[in-house]
Amino acid sequence: MSKSETIQNIIKPILDFMQTMPGFVYLIPAVAFFGIGMVPGVFASVIFSLPPTVRMTNLGIRSISTELVETSNSFGGTAWQRLVKLDLPMAKENIFAGINQTIMLTLSMVVIASMIGTPGLGQGVLAAVQRSEVGNGFVYGIGIVILAIIIDRFTQAMNRTKTKKTSKKKKIIVTIIILLIVIFFVVMSVFSSSNESNAGTITLAYAQQDDQIVATNVISQVLEEQGYNVNMSSLDIPVVWESVANGQADAMTSAWIPITHQAQYEEFKDDLDDLGPQIDGQAKLGLVVPSYMDVDSIEDLDDQANQEIIGIEPGAGIVTATDETLEAYPNLDGWEQVVSSTGAMNAQLERAINANEEIVITGWNPYWIFQRYDLKYLEDPEGTMGDAESINKMARKGLEDDMPEAYEILSNFEWDIDDMEAIMLEIEDGKDPEDAASDWIEENRDMVDEWVE
Repeated sequence: MSKSETIQNIIKPILDFMQTMPGFVYLIPAVAFFGIGMVPGVFASVIFSLPPTVRMTNLGIRSISTELVETSNSFGGTAWQRLVKLDLPMAKENIFAGINQTIMLTLSMVVIASMIGTPGLGQGVLAAVQRSEVGNGFVYGIGIVILAIIIDRFTQAMNRTKTKKTSKKKKIIVTIIILLIVIFFVVMSVFSSSNESNAGTITLAYAQQDDQIVATNVISQVLEEQGYNVNMSSLDIPVVWESVANGQADAMTSAWIPITHQAQYEEFKDDLDDLGPQIDGQAKLGLVVPSYMDVDSIEDLDDQANQEIIGIEPGAGIVTATDETLEAYPNLDGWEQVVSSTGAMNAQLERAINANEEIVITGWNPYWIFQRYDLKYLEDPEGTMGDAESINKMARKGLEDDMPEAYEILSNFEWDIDDMEAIMLEIEDGKDPEDAASDWIEENRDMVDEWVE
């Protein structure tokens, strides 16, 4: 690229495309080619973050003075010798600046990549954003910042000109330390492998939504009690369905049927085993208001709450149902749905209730807000928000043959909406999801025993 104007003119638009395309877009081909997990996350991150290194390397080599180039040529230097002994050393500052920017952009992708199951600090940030947990968000965010600072200082040290050689003794000490660290991780890996259960490993896919977090934590601990090694993979909702349908995950616990996840169900139902409901006919969608508001039906809405309905993430089934509701009711002419996130909707609801202000939100059961606040559903004469739903479990084809006992436990997993909302509220009050699930299991041992019979 630095040696040819033609190649530069071809590659520059490609780099512009790579650098300006939103990072979320790269998740689509990454999942299509590599499935879920670490590999697609690395793939998307590399494509998004590579351009600065390419651009800065090109700039550094092109900035070398013509006098030095002519001198190299006059002494008969080959193209390879010029590259290794002149171009790269002289462009070193620019190259390391590009590498530094690439690393920073890669770290900026960790949260986005966590949506397709890439493990790491990004999953903590994503969970904190979706659940409006300011403290946890800052903790994981600061972790990423510290990591960025360490890598930045490391790359700067590599770029710094050495003034004296490292002593042989120091090199030996550093080598021994590195070997000890490697041996430690190898031993820990072998130890953890030897402690894995004999019943097999099962992967449960879930999204960072309260009902899915609760159900997945509960059933994973039940399966672990039966000797299974359970991996919980946090993904975005469409990717949850796709991963189970493709066999990259074994099961999921929270398929809202027939309305909320209708699009995903229609697309993947032929590649899934429906294990029946964990919550049967008790799940509900609707427009929700505080009980102190003087409205009981969607038809009663006029100019309340600034004619805004606070919604959640784009693409959710309840968002689509709300849009259809706005079109179906003449009295909602001029109203709009403010699409945000579940966490943002929760925060807005809390502020409105504390100030005794009017607010209309998209709500559903099971959800902890009904345990904490005095809320009510608005009647829906047109039925645009749908009837009661069930929350079903879905498994990949072949799980029944591969793990019949796990398949049976998942099939038997069924409980009441109040049980789920009670755990949700404990988590919202600060209890760790694993601890909240464990406590519920101990308090409801009779019900759990029926699942594993």
